[in-house]
Amino acid sequence: MQMNSAQKSVIRTAWMIIAVFTTSLISSGQVVSTGIEQLAESNFGILKGKRVGLVTNPTGVDRNLRSTVDILFSAPGVKLVALYGPEHGVRGEFTAGEYVASEKDPATALPVYSLYGKTRKPTKEMLEGIDVIVYDIQDIGSRSYTFISTLGLVMEAAAEHNIRVVVLDRPNPLGGERMEGNLTREGFFSFVSQFAVPYLHGLTVGELALLLNGEGMLEGGKKCDLEVIRMKGWSRSMYFEETGLPWVASSPHVPHKDSPLFYPVTGIVGELYAVNIGVGYTMPFQLFAAEWINADSLASALNKLKLPGVIFRPVHYKPYYSTLSGKMVHGVQIHFTDVRSAPLSLIQFYILQEAHKLWPDKNIFEMCDKSRFSMFDKVCGTDSIRLMFSKSFSVNDIEDIWTRDIASFRKVAGKYFLYK
Repeated sequence: MQMNSAQKSVIRTAWMIIAVFTTSLISSGQVVSTGIEQLAESNFGILKGKRVGLVTNPTGVDRNLRSTVDILFSAPGVKLVALYGPEHGVRGEFTAGEYVASEKDPATALPVYSLYGKTRKPTKEMLEGIDVIVYDIQDIGSRSYTFISTLGLVMEAAAEHNIRVVVLDRPNPLGGERMEGNLTREGFFSFVSQFAVPYLHGLTVGELALLLNGEGMLEGGKKCDLEVIRMKGWSRSMYFEETGLPWVASSPHVPHKDSPLFYPVTGIVGELYAVNIGVGYTMPFQLFAAEWINADSLASALNKLKLPGVIFRPVHYKPYYSTLSGKMVHGVQIHFTDVRSAPLSLIQFYILQEAHKLWPDKNIFEMCDKSRFSMFDKVCGTDSIRLMFSKSFSVNDIEDIWTRDIASFRKVAGKYFLYK
């Protein structure tokens, strides 16, 4: 269709308005400068003349999406000599739980030592000749996400071999105010609950490193020579979308900036492999579904609870892979109306509670392979949650266990806050 000059003028004006509006949004949102950006701004002073090892993955980027690997590799006066890969690998090519082999980085030809293969803690040989080990990975704020376990083990190894640790700080995408869940109990420490912190810990990785070091949480009470390169512009009330930073998928099932909000909503119950939680479909951690669920009934029951900040929508779909793949399942999608007030990690237990009321013959703990109890308990940091909840499927039975540690932990953690 041919356009006259007046129509073309209107379209040009419209595009100009959109461009100005978009530019305004971007510029107004760029409020946070991460640790790697602050390090670059200081001209890499603390690393100059040092042989550097870097623990990172695809999330280690600046706001222009330039990799920390490339930044340090080309930084004047800095000798980057080795890379260390957590779960999923330095370049992010491995799936959840997949064995990560040591290799050579194709872009830099540097050795890449796996911290999710034969060992999860750097060995003496891996650290040979290293003066400083730098950590730059975006966490998602949940204890069971393994990157903070890698951080702690790197700190332990550095302490044992007198190597300095520099943590390049990044935002907690859930903000710095929310804390949920009990501390890990004795007998339940593992790579998905490495330290005695709540399930949602409310700390940046830099603050967490200071806590682990300061409170003697590393093995044997070890302490490493630690420095945190602070962010500029971040505050505890900020969720990730308010930072103006680009989100890079931290793992295959945490693809978007709101994914960290959903991970604690269904991630614990997902360990049972009895229902589909959106992993294997297009909305990881946002769904709760099974063949036997009546979606309308479950959504109605959950919405009647009037949980703060959340509503539930009936859904029907076939997962492409993972739990119940290829089968038509029915359930609910979780939508936030006010994420700040939503009880993130307890939502899954409210769903289980209402599902059991509707279908009392469908006991999820009896339907799953009992071998999954171990991982469920490790993620919870205790078996008390499963044992108490499975008696009557009531959130009231576990709420005290889940919340009682928060006040005392917040007081201890506050000593290590870097931001207000």
